[in-house]
Amino acid sequence: MNVCGISNSEFEKTKMRLASLREKLAELDLDAFVVPRSDEHLGEYVPPEEERLKWLTGFTGSAGLCVVVKDAAAIFVDGRYTIQVRQQLPVDTFEFKHITKDSAAEWILRRLTVGSRIGIDTRLHSLEWFRKIELDLGQNKIEIVELDNNPIDLCWKDRPKPCDEEIMLLEKSFTGISSQVKRDTAAKVVRERKADFALITQLDSIAWILNIRGNDVPRLPVVRSFAILKSTGEIVIFVNEKKLPEGFSDHVGEGVEWKQNEELPGHLRRLGKKGSKISVDPETSNAWCQIICLKAGAELVEGSDPTILAKSIKNKTELDGIRKCHVRDGAALTRFLGWLEKEVRKGIFHDEKKLADELESYRSDLEHFQGLSFDTISAAGKNAALAHYNYLNGTPSKIESNSLYLVDSGAQYLDGTTDITRTVAIGSPNEEHKKMFTLVLKGHIALAEAVFPKGTTGANLDVLARQYLWNEGFDYDHGTGHGVGAFLSVHEGPQSISRSAHSQELVPGMVISNEPGFYKEGDYGIRCENLVVVVEKPNSMLSFDTISFAPFDNSLIDFNLLSEREAYWINCYHETTRKKLAPFLVKKELDWLEDATKPI
Repeated sequence: MNVCGISNSEFEKTKMRLASLREKLAELDLDAFVVPRSDEHLGEYVPPEEERLKWLTGFTGSAGLCVVVKDAAAIFVDGRYTIQVRQQLPVDTFEFKHITKDSAAEWILRRLTVGSRIGIDTRLHSLEWFRKIELDLGQNKIEIVELDNNPIDLCWKDRPKPCDEEIMLLEKSFTGISSQVKRDTAAKVVRERKADFALITQLDSIAWILNIRGNDVPRLPVVRSFAILKSTGEIVIFVNEKKLPEGFSDHVGEGVEWKQNEELPGHLRRLGKKGSKISVDPETSNAWCQIICLKAGAELVEGSDPTILAKSIKNKTELDGIRKCHVRDGAALTRFLGWLEKEVRKGIFHDEKKLADELESYRSDLEHFQGLSFDTISAAGKNAALAHYNYLNGTPSKIESNSLYLVDSGAQYLDGTTDITRTVAIGSPNEEHKKMFTLVLKGHIALAEAVFPKGTTGANLDVLARQYLWNEGFDYDHGTGHGVGAFLSVHEGPQSISRSAHSQELVPGMVISNEPGFYKEGDYGIRCENLVVVVEKPNSMLSFDTISFAPFDNSLIDFNLLSEREAYWINCYHETTRKKLAPFLVKKELDWLEDATKPI
């Protein structure tokens, strides 16, 4: 076993699959192949049958790219996975690179000679990425080969079957707005771009605009499909007809046509032959669709997904539901935290899987529960230093006395999506634990209390959460906040809070996370996360309204590092938490909560 519990036999399996892929590349007269962690919709979450990067390498992160040549292989991941990737992949087989700091094209050029051929499955890459790699390699006389069949698929003998469950029709009592209104709103964007059509490939966008949901992708309630929106508001959805439930046409309203998935390329070619202007997003739509349009004669009008901004600004019905589900969800997490503390006091130290399962059991009984919104990050001790650790990737560790436990979790409900992180002490925390937790919490509070003018972006606010860590010479290698959907993706754009979030201003109605952290490799990790809603103040300034409720661990707070204002914020937050959660807790649970949230 390696340090993450991955067996040597798994490493050998990875090497065998690499060898199998190389044999297939030789048959296809290819010198290299690029394997991204994406499917044809380019989303963060992909179904099991599309997990090509995981099948080939064993890497289970949500973002990454592997390049395979005849005698070498490299995997590119971001800062969330730099530790994890070295634990999951054999170090004697792969080179490990940072996806934003290292260039895949440069790595390829160092290993291929003039006239070499590199295979690309254009269904799995954005047009923007494809154009860049084509330019970088083409000018060095490396031939790009657009593949009709992915060589991974030709090697993958036990590939899972796609989900065939029916579409769920989400009622207006949850969505607040009809599909017709949503389509008209998006069509207005298409007209403003002077386009005839818009190609919509993001699964959460299609689910949102048609008020449908599905189970095609784990943790993401969507239906695998494509859509073409006309500037008049009419739309064609390309989907497996077996998924269409009774009442689909009545639910979505007039102006919605469906076709089989296989009809998409022919439909795009017909639009192209008419010289249509098609709005596309070169960053989020796959190159394959756009290349078909271009070759057929279409004019591509580049712009973001026409639904993305409207989807991110939640209406009153959505916000009401989101607030309600967060209170229910917070009660479940609070019940779990109380149970955990009592188990530890009895000397019972469970493993990460048992803890995650216990937390899910509290959520599963809640009204409108539809499943988890992502795999629970149940991380004991040093595992919490992996920002996106997953105990399913190896042997779950047990919590240990005088250590930290981090649990980042969330759920999907018919009325909303949740995501919350708490870090708790198992036994007695040491002074370093308390100092670092308090620095992270101070950043969380600073962001929660922010007041800012309209036009502010997430990049303008990111420093608020990092400032106390920076003052001590520390930082964290992930964004501070991501958008969250309404019974949709737990990671939703275009809003975010990070150093690179310059383009999208924050708008009232957007839901976003507040989650600074600190990670000490090989020792512990800390994250404090609540979700907030952007709201407008009476003076026309903007601020955040916190909508997640569960206690922070007071035993981890170094009160000497807090200002009076920060202590007041914690006390007010805990008082609000007690009031909101009380109706959902029995007396012994409420007694625990009252003790856990005593004023400091």
